[in-house]
Formats: sequence, C-alpha cells, structure tokens
Amino acid sequence: MPYSVKELQLESNKQIKINFEGGDLSSDAGLLLVKEFCEKIGLEPILKLFFKTNDTSLFRYHLDDENLRQKLYQIIAGYFSDDDSDELTTDPVMKAVLNKSFLASQPTMSRFTGRLDEDTMRQFERINTLLRKKIYQIRRPEFVLLDLDSTLLNTYGKQEGEGFNYHYDAHGYHPLLCYDGITGDLLKIELRNGTDYSSTGVEKFLQPLLDEYLTAYPDIKLFLRGDSGFATPGLYTQAETNGCTYAIRLKINQSLLGLASFLTDELDLATVKNKVDYAVRYGEFMYKAAAWPYPRRVVCKVEKPQNQLTYLYTFVVTNLDLPAEQAVDFYCNRGKMENFIKESKNGFDFSSVCSRSKMVNANRLQIHALAYNIFNWFRRLVLPKTMRKLRVDTIRLKLMKIAAKAVYKARYLIFRLCSSCPYKTEFFETLQNIRNLTAKLE
Repeated sequence: MPYSVKELQLESNKQIKINFEGGDLSSDAGLLLVKEFCEKIGLEPILKLFFKTNDTSLFRYHLDDENLRQKLYQIIAGYFSDDDSDELTTDPVMKAVLNKSFLASQPTMSRFTGRLDEDTMRQFERINTLLRKKIYQIRRPEFVLLDLDSTLLNTYGKQEGEGFNYHYDAHGYHPLLCYDGITGDLLKIELRNGTDYSSTGVEKFLQPLLDEYLTAYPDIKLFLRGDSGFATPGLYTQAETNGCTYAIRLKINQSLLGLASFLTDELDLATVKNKVDYAVRYGEFMYKAAAWPYPRRVVCKVEKPQNQLTYLYTFVVTNLDLPAEQAVDFYCNRGKMENFIKESKNGFDFSSVCSRSKMVNANRLQIHALAYNIFNWFRRLVLPKTMRKLRVDTIRLKLMKIAAKAVYKARYLIFRLCSSCPYKTEFFETLQNIRNLTAKLE
C-alpha cells in the first residue's frame, strides 16, 4: 500500500484509522526539565566561555559549544550515537532546548568529535571543576568519599591504545575512575591503554583532585577507598600527606597470614563444635612491607562461610580511627562502585569509544562522563524523593519519554504534554524543585 495514502484503516478493527498528521510532536518532553536545571547551574555560559576546538574553518553554522550541548542532551535522552542526530534534526523539544531552528546532523557531529584534542581535554577538566563549584554552592557535602576503580571498555578493531587485558580476558581500554562513593558523582575519569594495570598513573591522576578540594573546599573531609589493585606505597603516602583518610585492601601474603594467626586460632576455637554455621572474627596489627618506610595499621577480617571449612581473609591498610570491624565494613561498602560503573556504561554508553584515535576516544568519554554528572546532579537535587534511587533508564521511561505536541503562537511556543501521563505530579514537583534551587554565597 503506498505511503501517500493519508489515512489507513486497520483490518483488526474497522473503526480505527491512522495517519501521520498529528502535528509537530516529540517523545522527549522531559528534556525541558533538564534544560531548566542546566539553566539554573549555568551550563550554557560555562560552555560558551570555556569550550572551543582548534577549528581552522572561518565559519560554521553549528558552533562548538552548541554541538557539545546537543551531544549532552542527546546522551541524557538516551540517543548515544552520532547517527541519532539525523533523526532528531527537526524534533521540536530538542530544537527548543537548544534554541535552534534545526539541529546539527550526523556528519556535523562526527566532524565535531574528530576535532577534539589535548586542548579540549583540559577544557573538560576545567568545565567539570566549575560545574562542581556551582553544585557545591547549592548543596555542599560534609564528606567526599574518593572511590577509585577501573573497568574495561570493549573495542573492536585496530584502535589506538587498545590492548588485551588479562583480568577481563578481553580487548579494550582500561580507564581509571574516581566516583564520590556517597553521591555517585563521577569526580574524574581518564582513558588508559588496555594493557595498563589498575594503579598505573593513579597518583598523577588523583593529585589535581586532591589539590582542588584542599584549596577550594578545605572544610570538606576527604576519604579514599580502593581495592588491592591500588595497594601501592605511593598512594598511601599521597593520602597521608594530603589529609585524606584511606582504606585500601591488601593482597594476601604469608606475612599477613602469620600476623593474623591469632584470629585464625580464635575462629578454630569458636567453630570446634560447629563447622556448619557462619562465623567471623575481626582484629588489627601493625605491618610494614619491604617497600614501606614505616609500619601502618592493618585491620583484618577472618570468616568461615556457611557450609564451608576454608577460611576467607580480608586485609585492609588504613589510617581510619575506627574499630577493626567498622573499618572493614567501611571498605566493604565500596561495592556501590559496581552500580555506579554499570549505570555509567549501560545508561550513558561510556563504551562509545568508536574512533581509531585514542585522543578522540578520550574526549568522547569526557562528554559521556559530563552527561552522566549532569543527570546525577539533576537526580539527587531536584527529582522527587520517590525517584532519586531509580536507575536512569527507569527515569527516562517515566519522566523523559513524555509525548508532547508543539503549538506555535504569535509570541509563544506551547508544548501540550500527554494528558494521560501517569507522572504529572512528579513532573510538576521536579519543576518546582528546580525553581527553588538557590546557591549559597561564599
């Protein structure tokens, strides 16, 4: 049947007819809320002032900061690929959010990302710092928990810097990440070669972040956590000399097992008559590895899992002023990191490292990380309490993917949102929360 026919009748129900003359419609009306929030934190002027590629062209219709904003809004709405730009060029909500008559197409967006270089990498670092300052003016945390970790971003083909990572048994990049373990904010991310070890470059990576907090936010207490991949003497010293309280897991060795033998003996006595139920003992001791300049406190957990005879050992080097059990629990709570990483990769497509150039991929990763942070700030600062713990895909479904019809008046553009939307109350509550945001003067 030709598509030129204006109206089609369904064979399943003769009383139903369909056509594509519903008007100027969009399925992403919730982006208007994100736009209001970004306006409140000053995203647009920051990008205009501090983002510019080394573009040799004398004229471009779509400017660099506009392309970056378009990419951020697309990612937040769930459109990760440059190809998605072609499908959104006339979307009324996207046009209104960006205040443009039409959007940049896929070739324009691909050329834009291809121009990203070392200068734009430094610009992204500055933009993140400035936006963090804005957020902390609205709500300053009492503590910041620097959770270090690494992950694998899969690659396919001969991409610069990719390599086989034996831990993940796959080819890809091996980026270094630092989240705030309390809020989920991504404080910093750096793309690294696939063959790099977890702790490769971690001190250089972390120092600018520590300097920022010590200089701009000296009243915020810093805590640091990392798994055994980050058990390096240089990182302990760096934390100690920068006023940072840390808890980092140690790999098991014979010296540690010998020092923890008193806990093993206690557990033997406690389970001599019951080898079935779970049992655990906590303790601590001072330990000096060969590469350490002086002894450090190590807290230990020895446990016998239910229905097992083999003991499990957890050793954590720390300068926490807490009893051994609480110090171990503090470290073990870093399991949230896996949720943050999963949200970043699945919800914001951190694996979108599709360029042959490692530098371009590093910049693309910064764009996706910035989109993650904008949404995470949006979620915890203005969403209703009932929605703040939801994953991004659920929030998109409930609050972003709302149908809207654009009605053009002489002086106004009116968006008529879906009348049957089940989340009207949450929509208006979010809008009111955005309007209530106020920055604390410093």
